Amino acid sequence: MRKSYTCLLALAALASCQQPPHQSPQPAPQGLNKFAETTLQQLYTLQDERKTAELLPFLNHPKPQYRQEAAIAFASVQDTLAIPQLLTSLSDTTTSIRVAVAYALGQTGHKKAQSAIIRHLNQERQPQVQAELLEALGKIGDATAVAFLANYKAPHETALAGQAWGLYRAGLRQVYNAQGIEKAVEWLTAGNAPYEARLAAAHMLARTPKLDLSPYLQQMTTAATSDESAEVRMAVAQAFAKVKARDKAPVLSGIALSDPDYRVRLSAIRAMAGLEFEEVQEAIVAGLTDKNINTAVATAEFLQANPSGVNTSTLQKALEKVEDGRVRAGLIWVILRNSQQKAPLSKQYQELYRNNQNPYDKAHLLRALSADYNNYKFIAEQTFAAPAPVIATYGMEALTSMRQQPDFPKAMEQDFAAIIKQGIASGDVALVGLAAGVIRDPKLNYRDLFQDYAFLTQAQQKLVLPRDMETNIELQKTIDYLSGKEQSAAPKNPFTHPIDWKLVQSIAPDQQVLIQTEKGGITLQLFVEDAPGSVANFVELTSGQFFDGLYFHRVVPNFVAQGGDKRGDGWGSSDYSIRSEFAPLHYREGYVGMASAGKDTESNQWFITHSPTPHLDGRYTIFAKVVQGMDVVHQLEVGDKIVSVTVLKK
Repeated sequence: MRKSYTCLLALAALASCQQPPHQSPQPAPQGLNKFAETTLQQLYTLQDERKTAELLPFLNHPKPQYRQEAAIAFASVQDTLAIPQLLTSLSDTTTSIRVAVAYALGQTGHKKAQSAIIRHLNQERQPQVQAELLEALGKIGDATAVAFLANYKAPHETALAGQAWGLYRAGLRQVYNAQGIEKAVEWLTAGNAPYEARLAAAHMLARTPKLDLSPYLQQMTTAATSDESAEVRMAVAQAFAKVKARDKAPVLSGIALSDPDYRVRLSAIRAMAGLEFEEVQEAIVAGLTDKNINTAVATAEFLQANPSGVNTSTLQKALEKVEDGRVRAGLIWVILRNSQQKAPLSKQYQELYRNNQNPYDKAHLLRALSADYNNYKFIAEQTFAAPAPVIATYGMEALTSMRQQPDFPKAMEQDFAAIIKQGIASGDVALVGLAAGVIRDPKLNYRDLFQDYAFLTQAQQKLVLPRDMETNIELQKTIDYLSGKEQSAAPKNPFTHPIDWKLVQSIAPDQQVLIQTEKGGITLQLFVEDAPGSVANFVELTSGQFFDGLYFHRVVPNFVAQGGDKRGDGWGSSDYSIRSEFAPLHYREGYVGMASAGKDTESNQWFITHSPTPHLDGRYTIFAKVVQGMDVVHQLEVGDKIVSVTVLKK
């Protein structure tokens, strides 16, 4: 149970009276990075161990650097007990410290800080601090905060960007008002708004749920076709999904056919949901053979999500030109789904599956076969006999997807219930996790069927933690659901992997790593001073050739390319976990983050972003960025091999 806010204030008062850790004056140590200084190691160790009480006194340390680092530490610790002292530190005389404190308050996410942040904004004069406070307000605030943000008169472009990002952060939480939407549209079309404000405004419109942007069709058309930044255009194109007007068909088709950036083209295609196939057929066909594989994949996925009314003869012709296994499987699914002659087609595609030797192509084909319910026995047989984890995982995904279709045949319900129990009993972490997830779908009424859920607790007892934490979380959610609990608390990972400070001290702030892929090299620069634990973990794994010979197992077009999993299906982890590390960094094109199943569950999987992904900020550790080879990143496909990963010598 959380302590009352009065108790929090009392704790803050106590912390402010404590003597800061005593440090004898000594010359700054020389080293490759800032962690040659033992006090900084101590601070980051306390952050890593989530020790609030020991960190709080550093907010009052006479040395500004330590006060700043302590504030940033609380962005990762996220303990509400630190809020009162952080609010006190908003009056620190050093600008960089106030910026760090504002970031930490936003990360902690407690609405009790709202009124204090607004008060500080009314007296703060530094644009950098204003910007961070405004964004923090969007992360924690209610309708009052959004009204403040919408009416705020930004005195500087930096503060204006913070205002825009604040409205975006609030929108992610479904807290918005009409004035804020109008402000976002104004920033996109006024012609004088800075890039950061336009980018935030575009993402606000694209990612705020339940908006109806139909009244802004003309303004959005202007922004999506004329903004100088492809990153703004792609987000506006994505926002067209919220325009409920048929007039958008020619606009989106034009963008999909002509924009020079593939990310904008595929965003336009994704926004075509609800339109008749004939209205956008030319753009769809062009998308399937786009010169960038990500556009082709996104187009096939769009067709799978919107198969009604699709001209299958058109797709049959397109299928003859498609070489990529993932795109081909997507088209097969749509053709099979819409066919009146499913049996002969299913037989043909089953034979295609048998004759294919590539595990990823076989996996995609199992998903394709799920378009015909009568293939369920074939898919189940292949799933439980699969020689490669990726085939089994995709097979179970196909089966669970079939079960969740609205027209699922009632006569098959018992057979599928048995398949799901077989998945739980398999002991395979992916099959167990996927099967557990489908059981708690409220539309399937599995509470009645699985009143005895001992088979779930038995499966949970066989897991090895923290390695199998993602599966453990899925099982616990399902057990809680079947037992009637309204809310489920995710199990927390134990602290198992302290930071290797000796290794950290050997890594330069500009240290580079080369990822050699089948399609070329990608050079990363590591952020050891922002995420020492994550960087040390990555370097340690690299030195042991952990990543060599693995695959990019997940590529989401215009989002991420993900690798680092020995299973090759996204469910593989190590026998330990590391802690999340959040610094005031932002996911832009080519940033590298740690994949996770939730806070403090990271181990060996990582991803590279295709474009700005601000909804990941502060939720996934950023530990590197691409400095060379983004052209390779933009061409990566599922199943592309990581030949080697090498720490480059200075």
